[in-house]
Amino acid sequence: MLLTDMKVKSAKPAEKQYKLSDGKGLYLLILPSGGKYWHFRSKAGGKEKLMSFGTYPEVSLADAREKREAARKQIANGIAPSEIRKAQKAARGEAEANSFEVIAREWHGKFLVDKSDSYREKILANFERDVFPWIGKHPITDLKAPELLMMLRRIESRGSLETAHRTRSACSQVFRYAIATGRAERDCAADLKGALPPYKKGHHAAITEPKQVAPLLRAIEDFEGSFVVKCALRISPYVFVRPGELRMAEWSEIDLEAGEWSIPGDKMKMKQPHLVPLSSQAIDILKELKPLTGHSKYVFPCHRSPLRPMSENALRVALRRMGYSNDEITPHGFRAMARTILDEVLQVRPDFIEHQLAHAVKDPNGRAYNRTAHLAERKKMMQLWADYLDGLKTGAMVIPLKRSA
Repeated sequence: MLLTDMKVKSAKPAEKQYKLSDGKGLYLLILPSGGKYWHFRSKAGGKEKLMSFGTYPEVSLADAREKREAARKQIANGIAPSEIRKAQKAARGEAEANSFEVIAREWHGKFLVDKSDSYREKILANFERDVFPWIGKHPITDLKAPELLMMLRRIESRGSLETAHRTRSACSQVFRYAIATGRAERDCAADLKGALPPYKKGHHAAITEPKQVAPLLRAIEDFEGSFVVKCALRISPYVFVRPGELRMAEWSEIDLEAGEWSIPGDKMKMKQPHLVPLSSQAIDILKELKPLTGHSKYVFPCHRSPLRPMSENALRVALRRMGYSNDEITPHGFRAMARTILDEVLQVRPDFIEHQLAHAVKDPNGRAYNRTAHLAERKKMMQLWADYLDGLKTGAMVIPLKRSA
């Protein structure tokens, strides 16, 4: 007798598993645990095959019968349903293995190894926030330019035009990597050149007038946020390194006795090790901070975990809280502040300044200077700079020093 919905629904578990047949190879297996499984038994090539159609009630009696008839038709045409399932599963596995996210993570792991940790983290965070949720699971060969453009316009719509352009460029690199490894045929991100409004990169906003620097320094001293962030703000003008180099600073790199901070090359933009002479003011800040974060790897750890560095937006957000807009000063702007005032007001030799900014400077023979070049002069310059800033902060009259012959 054929099964009915009522008979399937009312079937109770027994001490041992048993079957309820619906004919033509379809039956319901009832387990002692109460689970009900649809199975279909068939013969192909002289061999008996068993297929599972799912569980009841997720798969109803009508659904199971429909699956049975489809399988019987395939068998009648000389097609093994189990082989079709294997092929479909393999296709799904191949599609997942060639998804945009899988290939993007592979590219990120292989081709950004020479970049700084902060840069790699920024690229991956951008993908995880703006790209993977929208196109990550798509096979890379299925993606077309309109889908990418829709994703990029979501980024643009929140006022991040620069990020949208950078994301398009990064996606293009992923497509080119997929082409090189035989998993894509063309870079559809390249088709989007000109599809976004143009973005002109400007200089990092900076305060370079001494009269305006003074209130900024006093505002930093009055900052009422996190003590770690406050210390990072206080030391930023004294060392004028790049924001990523500051937030990634480790206690193992700093010698308070010698008054030096030795930054390894893999953290530097130019991939060359850099030495930062520390003024007495910078040393005092670090000594004040060490009892709090000295147990951590990082000088300025994340407030959630000492195993991670401070957020890349922490200083920017702090400046905003102090009332300074992104058009007035950015964390990167402390570098421009030092470069301008050291040159134009304190009249320090430009090559000393450029060395301390870790810019590419060559000797008369065209060779790059090493990190200890002009170290004695740079130590004097850093202390001169720190004393000058303190004079501005306290309101003292600071007389520009003329460069000696």
